[in-house]
Amino acid sequence: MPSPTQITVSQLSRLLGTPAAPTVIDVCIDNDFNEDPRGISSAMCHSFIDIEAPVEQLDIKQVVVVCQKGLKLSQGAAALLRLRGMRSESLEGESFAWRDAGQSLIPVAKTPELNNLSQNILSNRASSLWVTRQRPKIDRIACPWLMRRFVDPNARFLFVGPSEVKSVAEKFNAIPFDVDGVFWRHREDQCTFDTMIEELALDTDDLKKLAVIIRGADTNNLESSPQASGLLAMSLGLSRMYSDDLEQLEAGMIFYDALFRWVRDASREQHIHEVNMGNKLCLKNI
Repeated sequence: MPSPTQITVSQLSRLLGTPAAPTVIDVCIDNDFNEDPRGISSAMCHSFIDIEAPVEQLDIKQVVVVCQKGLKLSQGAAALLRLRGMRSESLEGESFAWRDAGQSLIPVAKTPELNNLSQNILSNRASSLWVTRQRPKIDRIACPWLMRRFVDPNARFLFVGPSEVKSVAEKFNAIPFDVDGVFWRHREDQCTFDTMIEELALDTDDLKKLAVIIRGADTNNLESSPQASGLLAMSLGLSRMYSDDLEQLEAGMIFYDALFRWVRDASREQHIHEVNMGNKLCLKNI
């Protein structure tokens, strides 16, 4: 049983990917990190020596501090944050327990593009910067959702004319996605969302199920999933509601929050109610 100042692997895994997820700060020292250069999804790396610095820079409400073994570094850093009145816990069993439970760990350097991405996320920089085509519909909302919920909670997104995506990426040191000729793009019959969950080792059962729905809607393969038509309809409707792409992105985040929770927690649930028919009680689908 964890102490009152610890959170279990299962508890943290249930929170990650939801709007209620805590900020995860990895204080693992370089020698330990080099043995296994992967991190818990959405974690930022920061030295335990000045653990209070990111808390002062960012609007952080709840923190889970992680190190390799869960001894002095994470527990001491979490205790320092509690001195500031913050809700702060360490992870029971730490990164070893997370790994041994088969939870997702993001590799720091699988490709040159991921090197750039990791330098943004796994450091004390506030956020990564991405750029894609304007007027998003499905993939260009789903991918930002994935980034913010599972990789970089503070990720920022630029929406520009299709012909200018690569030039803007170069000039503004942004990561281009969902356009031809870049790393983060459609591959054969897979959409950009598929590419991201594969390259970032986020291919959990729940996200793979979600990817089937997104791919069906994004590639107009509506027979692949009963939910694909609904997602397409809602996405097209949303795009008519907003002329500002950033406002559309913020509104669209709840689509994928809800769809993820349905995939994870409610896909077998039916909507039924009780109907009184004389002496009989019937259940009807509604």
